[in-house]
Amino acid sequence: ERGLGLKIPAGVDDGMRLRVSGEGEAGYNGGPPGDLYVAISIHAHSYFDRRGRDLYCTIPLSLVQAALGTEIKVPTLDGHEKLRIPEGTQTGSVFRLRGKGFPSLDGRGPGDLYAAVHVIIPKNLTREQRRMLEALDHALRVENKPLNRAAAEKVRTAHE
Repeated sequence: ERGLGLKIPAGVDDGMRLRVSGEGEAGYNGGPPGDLYVAISIHAHSYFDRRGRDLYCTIPLSLVQAALGTEIKVPTLDGHEKLRIPEGTQTGSVFRLRGKGFPSLDGRGPGDLYAAVHVIIPKNLTREQRRMLEALDHALRVENKPLNRAAAEKVRTAHE
C-alpha cells in the first residue's frame, strides 16, 4: 500500500470519476498495470448550493436595508464581492454575480453566483422600536385587500 498524489481539476462535481493511467492492479501474465479510477465525493457547503457551474446563496437583509437600499458584501469562492441592493428590495429578490460560480471543466468559463435576499422582520421590539414602526406604518399605509390575480401570480412565482 502506498500513497498517491492527485491533481483534482477545478470544477469537478460529485459523482465524477478521475482516471489515473498505470496506477491500477498489475496486468495479467506480467502485463502492464491497469488504470486506477477515483470516485469524487463532494461535501455540501454551509451556505452555497451548487447546480452545475452556478452557485446559489441567501443573504439576510434588515427591513431598513431592504427599504432604503444598501451595498453589501457577498461571499464568493475567492473572497467577497460588493453588491448594490436597490431601495424597495423584496424578500426573494435574486441578484446575479456573473462569473462568480464554479469553473468549467470544458473551458466554457465559470458559472454565476445567484444571491437571493431574505428580509428579516424583527420579533422582539423595545417600546421605542415599536413606536417608531407604528409611526412608519401610519405614514406608509397599505390597504390590506386581496391582490388581483396577475399581481398575486407575480408574488407567487417570485418566491418559487
